[in-house]
Formats: sequence, structure tokens, C-alpha cells
Amino acid sequence: MPPPERVPAPGVSPETEIEELLTRGELTVRGRIAEASNAVLLCTVTYEGASADCVYKPVRGERPLWDFPDGNLARRERAAYLVSQATGWGLVPTTVLRDGPYGEGMVQHWIDAGETPESGLLALVEGEEPGEGWKAVALAEVGEGRTALLVHADDPRLRRLAVLDAVINNGDRKGGHLLPAPDGRLYGIDHGVTFHTEDKLRTLLWGWSGEPLTEEARLVLESLAAELADGAPLATRLGELITPVELAAVRGRVAQLLREGTHPKPSGQWPSIPWPPV
Repeated sequence: MPPPERVPAPGVSPETEIEELLTRGELTVRGRIAEASNAVLLCTVTYEGASADCVYKPVRGERPLWDFPDGNLARRERAAYLVSQATGWGLVPTTVLRDGPYGEGMVQHWIDAGETPESGLLALVEGEEPGEGWKAVALAEVGEGRTALLVHADDPRLRRLAVLDAVINNGDRKGGHLLPAPDGRLYGIDHGVTFHTEDKLRTLLWGWSGEPLTEEARLVLESLAAELADGAPLATRLGELITPVELAAVRGRVAQLLREGTHPKPSGQWPSIPWPPV
């Protein structure tokens, strides 16, 4: 019989309960996700009668990246979660940094999104127009000299994620990193290549490129700017995870988004779409 689900104490959010479980619980490794480029271990975490599935990415299992020499990817994953929480959108599953069976690593709450998580969010269509309810990304080769238009859904959840990616400078927003949960929420995962000081934004969510930010996004960015000020709690916590120069770059990107008032466009100096895209 599975352990009873623990009910959060009054005034304690489910995210806080999950974070305590992930931080304090005992990790039991059940297997490895083979297709991942770095070591990604599927685990169960248990604490005081509660349990959950989670992903554990030990630092020692990270493949070195020449353009991310400072710190490690696990700390960037935790930093991305903290920024997501500060937006109020909750777009990143609960993520902690802790010791595990193979040393320090990132531990993240597992989101069960089915076999094809990007289903309904991405598509390839014939012609040059995306159609109602879709946003065009780019033309893609589909074999035998044929091309199709890559599109993503004109979905407010994706639009919020596009703003978060612009803030954290996500260099790897693939289709498989989009996880729609059964409760209707959308999560993004795999944020190890983020927070670089140079423009590294690579994403499948370019459909709003150059369009005005929503009023909701503008208000969130204004709040983020305040929380990133020197001495503010978010800035202090991020300062423990990324370098001072990278933290300054986050502030700069938020300020630029507010100043320009539009979704960013591809820089042209870096591939704008990750490979493979899904």
C-alpha cells in the first residue's frame, strides 16, 4: 500500500511541502534516463511517511561544457527554479540542491506528462501560414527536399515560459522540455545551460518575437527587477548559485525587456533553435 499523502500544514504551500520532502528525504535510485546527455537518475524520495518520484542529476555526472566554465549545471537548475517562483507563474518543477548517493546534485520533482509531452503544443504544417491558434517558428526540412512550417500553440502558458527563458537566457528550450501536467499546468525542465552573460537564447518559442509583452508580463518583470536589487532575497539566493557577472546580466536582461517592451528577436550571432529541436 502506498504511503498516505501528507496534507500541507495551514499556511504552507504544496510547493513548500514538496521542497522539504526533496531536501530532507531519503533518495533511492531506481534507474537512469538513458537518452540524457548527462547523468539523470530517476529516484524515489521518502520523508516522514510521504514519498514522491524525482530526478537526481549529480554534479559528477555532468559533461563539461567549454562555454559554461563557472560553477555547475545543477546550481543553474536551482537558480532557474528560484526565478520561476519569483515570477509567480510556477513554470519549473520544485528543484533543490542537495547531497545524494553520488554527491551534490540537483533534485527535481518528477512531472508525469505521458509519452509525448509536447503533443498539442508543437506541430509541422503545410504551407506558409501557421493557422488560427498557432504561431510560426521557422521552416524545417522534412526529407526528400520537402519543407514544412514549424509552429507552436498560441498558448498563454507557453508565452509566460518564453518570457522566463528570455530572463534566464535559456540556451536549450526543446520540445521535449515542455511538460503539460494533468491538472492543466505547464512546466519547463532542463535548465542547466542558462544564465550565461552572452546572448545564448535558443528556443522553439519564437512565435511572439518582436510582439509587445503582455501587461501581465510587464508587471512580473517590474516585480523581478525589484527582487533582483542588491540585498533583496532573490538576488542574495541567486548570488550563491551563479557568478556576480551572471547576476548582473540577469538584471540587464530584465531591464532591457522592460525598456523595449517586446519579446526578444533572435540575435543572428548564435543558432536560434536548439538541436535536436525535440
